[in-house]
Amino acid sequence: MQMPHIAVASPVAGAYEVRLHPTTDSLDAAAWDGLLAQQPQPTPFLRHAYLAALQASGSATPATGWTAVYFTLWQTTELCAACVLYLKTHSYGEYVFDWAWAQAYERHGLPYYPKGVLAVPFTPVPGTRLLAREPAARTALLQAVMDWAQQAGLSSLHLLFAADEDLQAAHQAGWMLRHTVQFHWHNQHPERQGRYEDFDDFLRCLSQDKRKKIRQERRRVQQAGITFRVLHGEQIQAADWEFFYRCYERNYLEHGNRPYLTPDFFQRMAQHMPQAWVMFIALQGEQAIAASLLGLDAAQSSAYGRYWGALARVDGLHFEACYYQPIEWCIAQGLQRFEGGAQGEHKMARALLPQPAHSAHWLSHPAFAQAVDDFLRREGQGVAQYLEDLRGRNPFRSNSG
Repeated sequence: MQMPHIAVASPVAGAYEVRLHPTTDSLDAAAWDGLLAQQPQPTPFLRHAYLAALQASGSATPATGWTAVYFTLWQTTELCAACVLYLKTHSYGEYVFDWAWAQAYERHGLPYYPKGVLAVPFTPVPGTRLLAREPAARTALLQAVMDWAQQAGLSSLHLLFAADEDLQAAHQAGWMLRHTVQFHWHNQHPERQGRYEDFDDFLRCLSQDKRKKIRQERRRVQQAGITFRVLHGEQIQAADWEFFYRCYERNYLEHGNRPYLTPDFFQRMAQHMPQAWVMFIALQGEQAIAASLLGLDAAQSSAYGRYWGALARVDGLHFEACYYQPIEWCIAQGLQRFEGGAQGEHKMARALLPQPAHSAHWLSHPAFAQAVDDFLRREGQGVAQYLEDLRGRNPFRSNSG
């Protein structure tokens, strides 16, 4: 869909000038990334190069149902706030599911699409979405987005996997909060101050059944003759990226879907953001058969499980490539956190513990907003109970926290 023709500059509370941009081409990359670096929860997935690659590669474009609108707020020549809004014609690639809301609109003869999403496409990684130098600028930015959405006739706005500061601004503006659960691993020894010494040190902290299961799974992979090449940054050559994409694409096709990201996207990552990636390539003998990919933010001491795929089936290989190898690498590198991505209660058996993740939602139709608000209150109670139940199933030894 095309971006609605609405004024590209307007005053907000008399303090900021609002500018709209349809692509990253008219954005100052250094200014955008500099503002991102000042945020309480930055991630590499909101960098200028990452967002530009999503568009330029054909991965997130109007043709795939993602029409970007970049908002920037200025005081003279100073960039004070910024965000990217995507106009959506579907709800794929978001990981906060609102299909039932869209169906309810349809049953009542009302259009749910287009809607607006403040998120990173295909990326359920919590982080700052509303870049701002100060709270007042964040509030003004959100108000500018809401004003624009109303002029554009959008049914709704959705702020997904947002940082606390973003959620607070949205809640104060009358948005409804929604909660879900993710699973993250932390490099913190439960019995003493400090990080794990190595993978065995980590295993010793788990309950006997979890420790035994992981060792069995790793042993089966080793007995199948599997070894790994671990590559970071510019160590990842063009041939490695090409092989990874074959695996990544195969994983989607086996589930009956086309992959969200194109080969050109990863080529752009290799060119413009090489240090943000760690690749694990599984070899059976000398034959590469699988690969997994981590996003990396060394400044935040965090790694993010992103994509994987295999060209051959080996029992336990998924867990080895996507959890055990990354955890072992994080321990060796001294990283503090490994995020396992969306959903996946099975991750608890690998010591990825439940963490709340949050989003905020605004619906323009008052009656639907009230109905969704009632639903979210009930859903939130269920999520809170689910989180409590999960925390009672701690995979660590009883004397390890």
